[in-house]
Amino acid sequence: MNKSTKAVLLSVLVFPGAGHFFLKKRVAGAILACASFTALYLIITNMVEMAMQIVEKIQRGEVAPDVATITELLSRQPVGNESQLDAAWAVLIICWVIALADSYRRGRAQDKSDLDR
Repeated sequence: MNKSTKAVLLSVLVFPGAGHFFLKKRVAGAILACASFTALYLIITNMVEMAMQIVEKIQRGEVAPDVATITELLSRQPVGNESQLDAAWAVLIICWVIALADSYRRGRAQDKSDLDR
């Protein structure tokens, strides 16, 4: 398997930036990984906050501990800062796409330079 394929698989299946670390492009990998970790942190924090609000409602007796009721609450639960959550999702997806394309491009260049030797 050539370097470009390995780098793409690492970037897609493991985490954005992993393919760049494999190709020894640590700065690009660190930038992609940090941006992705930040976005993922914001997403997870927001989801935990939503879950805690529902748990508090259940503990106070405002909501029955029923799967259908909890599912309904989750679907219409005010998230707080929706634009921040949307931006975090966008950053995560964009990082993944950039990591995929750039690791493929850089891997192809390394594969080509290896063949020229």
